[in-house]
Amino acid sequence: MRWALVKVCLAVTAMVVVAFAVPLGLVVQEMARDRAFSNAERQAAAIGPTLSITTDRNQLARAVASTQMGAANRMAVHVPAVPADPVAGVPGSDAVDLGPGWAGADQVEDTRRLGRASTTALKSGGSVLLQPTALGSGGIAIVEIYVPEGEVSNGVGTAWLVLAGVGLALVVGSVAVADRLGVRMVQPAQRLADAAQQLGEGRLGTRVPEEGPAELRSAAVAFNSMADQVVGLLANERELAADLSHRLRTPLTVLRLNAASLGEGPAADQTRSAVEQLEREVDTIIRTAREQRPQTGPVGVAGAGAGCDASEVIRERMAFWSALAEDEGREVRLAGVDRTVRIPVARPEFAAALDALLGNVFRHTPEGTRFAVDVHDAGDAVIVLVSDAGPGIDDPDAALRRGNDGARDGSTGLGLDIVRRVTEATGGDVRIGRSVLGGTEVRIWIGGDGRGTAPGRRGRRGQRRQRWQRGQRWRVRRRRQAGAEG
Repeated sequence: MRWALVKVCLAVTAMVVVAFAVPLGLVVQEMARDRAFSNAERQAAAIGPTLSITTDRNQLARAVASTQMGAANRMAVHVPAVPADPVAGVPGSDAVDLGPGWAGADQVEDTRRLGRASTTALKSGGSVLLQPTALGSGGIAIVEIYVPEGEVSNGVGTAWLVLAGVGLALVVGSVAVADRLGVRMVQPAQRLADAAQQLGEGRLGTRVPEEGPAELRSAAVAFNSMADQVVGLLANERELAADLSHRLRTPLTVLRLNAASLGEGPAADQTRSAVEQLEREVDTIIRTAREQRPQTGPVGVAGAGAGCDASEVIRERMAFWSALAEDEGREVRLAGVDRTVRIPVARPEFAAALDALLGNVFRHTPEGTRFAVDVHDAGDAVIVLVSDAGPGIDDPDAALRRGNDGARDGSTGLGLDIVRRVTEATGGDVRIGRSVLGGTEVRIWIGGDGRGTAPGRRGRRGQRRQRWQRGQRWRVRRRRQAGAEG
């Protein structure tokens, strides 16, 4: 937009300069020509008094030499012959031609016949003025003044240079003014576009300074109002989630009382433990929903220095799911959770994503199906694999679409969407494939830097290619380990 405004201003200013400078230059050129020939006419008129008195060659020669043009050898005088008149007693005289003469005899005679001045361009360069002058004897003499080309164009080149300099200065000045105006218009628009992109990436604290032209100020006011409404809607949504979770406390209280009356035994202890865990989860949901403030970064990404230990969260959640796995006769294998693996994801977010993946395993595979959770720290990213020995997923692409976990019966369609939201917020992704156990393998790639801003198209392709290659190498190592264990 800025350069478009500069180009338009440049084109308009150039057209205006050309429209005024060219005619003005032509006028200056014509004025220089008129000045040169006016001066020639004055010089020709200077010899007129002498011609009206005498036509004697010597006297005329002295008179011509005394003039400016005669001294510069640029004047010629053509006096016609006068026949004698015996009756009147007037003696005759011969024709007199003084000076070099530039015009032809025919041109001189035409001027004498017409009785008015004329100009003629010479082939050798320059022009000549033929000025008729009346003689005392009644004849007409022709005074010829040579006007060189340099005198006709005297000052024209300087005038054209001055006009070109003024025009160039106008163009440069208009471009500078247009550039400043463009910056004044473009910067607020750029800030508005950047703020819209940041808001789209989940930075809900983004606001736009209400500056610039009136239209852009109105757009900034509307954008800030919209962002405030989005934050308010999210706050209301969290309050609603907290209220809905709070409603579960009453039936949980009844369930806990009933579990307390079950007596002693492993089944009763497991039931009471599950009820207590469920109560803790509900409390966590309520506390998280009401304490969490509007985020200023991508959803799910922890601030600088925050995050959680992926290994610790996995061990904690597997302790919860292991009881159910033991009841269903499932063999569980953990790998890579014996060391600290930091990820830039809030602990509740990562726990929810992990629960979604493990819940899918229990929900969509038969009892007794083996599953495994592996963690790998790749330096710039963390890979978490949840694999099972179940029937697998027929359409992995459909399973990754929001609202669809592979179109399985009884699925809400939000489990994998929760996982994808957490991983993509860190610059990672989610992949579904065939596991080494024979069933489904869900691989979540969590970016180590925690930056939620999407890289450029080429950069994203390169990162995905590198991730795929490293994932392939890791899969090969896992297959070899699985074969060695078998």
